Amino acid sequence: MNLSKNLFRFALLVVLFLSQLPSHAEDGYRLWQRYDLLQNKDLLKQYRKSLGEVVVQGTSPTLTVVKDELEMGLSGLLGSKVTVSDQASKKGGLVVGTPTTSPLIKDLGLDQRLKDIGQEGFLLLSQKHKGNAYTVIAANSEKGVLYGTFHLLRLLQTQQSLEALNVTSSPKTKLRILNHWDNLDRTVERGYAGFSIWDWHKLPDYIDQRYLDYARANASIGINGTVLTNVNANSLVLTPEYLAKVKALADAFRPYGIKVYLTARFSSPIEIGKLKTADPLDPAVRAWWKSKVDEIYTYIPDFGGFTVKANSEGQPGPQNYKRSHADGANMLAEVLAPKGGIVMWRAFVYDNNVPDDRHKQAYTEFKPLDGTFQGNVLVQVKNGAIDFQPREPFHPLFGAMPKTPLMMEFQITQEYLGQGTHLAYLAPMFKETLAADTYAKGKGSTAGKIVDGSLDNHPISGMAGVSNIGNDRNWTSHPFGQANWYAFGRLAWDHELTSEGIAEEWIKMTFSNAPSQVAPIKQMMMGSREAVVNYMTPMGLHHLMGWSHHYGPGPWIKDKPRADWTSVYYHRADEKGIGFDRTKTGSNALSQYAPEVQAMWGNPATCPEEVLLWFHHVAWDAKTKSGRTLWDELCYRYSGGVDSVRAMQKTWNSLAGQVDKERYEQVKQYLDIQEKDARWWRDACLLYFQTFSKRPIPQELEKPQGTLEEYMKIEPKFAPGI
Repeated sequence: MNLSKNLFRFALLVVLFLSQLPSHAEDGYRLWQRYDLLQNKDLLKQYRKSLGEVVVQGTSPTLTVVKDELEMGLSGLLGSKVTVSDQASKKGGLVVGTPTTSPLIKDLGLDQRLKDIGQEGFLLLSQKHKGNAYTVIAANSEKGVLYGTFHLLRLLQTQQSLEALNVTSSPKTKLRILNHWDNLDRTVERGYAGFSIWDWHKLPDYIDQRYLDYARANASIGINGTVLTNVNANSLVLTPEYLAKVKALADAFRPYGIKVYLTARFSSPIEIGKLKTADPLDPAVRAWWKSKVDEIYTYIPDFGGFTVKANSEGQPGPQNYKRSHADGANMLAEVLAPKGGIVMWRAFVYDNNVPDDRHKQAYTEFKPLDGTFQGNVLVQVKNGAIDFQPREPFHPLFGAMPKTPLMMEFQITQEYLGQGTHLAYLAPMFKETLAADTYAKGKGSTAGKIVDGSLDNHPISGMAGVSNIGNDRNWTSHPFGQANWYAFGRLAWDHELTSEGIAEEWIKMTFSNAPSQVAPIKQMMMGSREAVVNYMTPMGLHHLMGWSHHYGPGPWIKDKPRADWTSVYYHRADEKGIGFDRTKTGSNALSQYAPEVQAMWGNPATCPEEVLLWFHHVAWDAKTKSGRTLWDELCYRYSGGVDSVRAMQKTWNSLAGQVDKERYEQVKQYLDIQEKDARWWRDACLLYFQTFSKRPIPQELEKPQGTLEEYMKIEPKFAPGI
């Protein structure tokens, strides 16, 4: 009898143990939305008491999403089935809604607080009412309720107390948009996570669950828009055949608060409209675009508008007809305005026929147009003036166009930061730009305040991130690439959040709340971007990457169709020194910044060493802050980058047995690739620059394993983009 009881107890323990195991491999598909049972018993007790009965009243598609997310999230996290009721609770618990949908929220006297948070903000409160204790998610709109719901789940996932809740949150930036560089043939330009997730063949009849999970993930971090197609646009996406497919995606995303946008090829009136011109001042062209926009809105009533790349890298634009960027943007803005649509006109322009520093060209073209764009146009400006380099000083247009809303464009996909196999947590890079002081209206005029519209009182504002999402099972190829998607959304919502805080949130939601995992993983993440900068482009060097595909080192690249598509154009190494002189004695790109910035960056003694060679051609024997010569300092920086990757490897290896096997092995192998690539970068660059410096690599540093000739012959034939 006792034996039978013991066997029964053992069997029961086995069943209970197995029930706690994931039902599928930890392949990364769930991103940061892993709603597994929390292990902290004290917090579980508090959560169950604070949340109690869950009430969401209303039957709209968005409120249905809220109910489903709460049932799934709370059931998983709390370890017992949670059913959301639509009947008003008189016993306390979690109440979710707006004053319109919830009588209780209407009775709580939150009118002024709700007025202050706008249409997308939310309140998360512990509230007493008629002797009962409630946890309240309150907002002015269902979209705000959705964001508040995800924030509550984030608090639970990161094991925050729900006692005395008093959270007020609203987005600093109105448009928070992912830019997909996806082509209609399902290739992705600068995509390193497989093919496009948009399966145009199966649309509009088949809505893949992946589309809904994509929308869930974006809504959970406050992203409210997606540009489906590549900035190097294809006119076909504007044809009825494709608009029916776009409509299906828009319908799927709408309950999650996400609008759909498209890229507009400027020559579309010729290519699909059979006109002879695309001149923006031609009446027939303007009429064609009006008709096309009217047609789009019959498919998608809340269509967001267009992103446009024009007169850049061979793309057609208004300058083909001797018109300005404002002429082109305003033509589209005029027909979109009555529908509530916007134009995001990219400022990434440069002309090989203009014999001037590429750093200067966007400013030169757009600064004179300040104040000439219609009110529903945002000029979309990259974080730096060249092209998403591992480190760039902030773009000089930030602070130069006070009469025009400027939309920040970051690159989440790691085109120049090791692509899909290198660990590079990019929140510090995003923050570096957003916190940069432009001095446009005196000290404190940060790029973040320009982007969110607060510095110049713009009614619209926006931030765009070039997506790193593909059809790989884990979405981003590298598991840590997910952190960059997450960080972009969180910073677009509130650019004053810290990189450390965002990293900690993501780690706890993606891996574990255990300090033994959180601390070392956060340490890896926080040092990773600087490691990449050091083994690729230290001290302000830039654009040293392989030709075209941008994978691996290529500081020797020259003699290409455009000078500014070569590396030698940027580093300008010679026997005297290295670096691009952008002071008055050189290209004078510094003149495009405020006097305070010019004064700091224009003097090598006060210019931060992180951007020294961006603005100055410096002698090899010049002393750096470490006391070393510039040459020796470059050697130490390159070697330090390699050492940092090796330190990440050591840290990750120490987590064996703590992180699930599948993701552990994937990151481990990627770190092996990164260490090998870091050595390749260090050795190739130092050997090449040594041909100019004529100086030895310091004796105490690791020496290159190959010769310069060997490195110059390496051609990564299988790199994405070839």
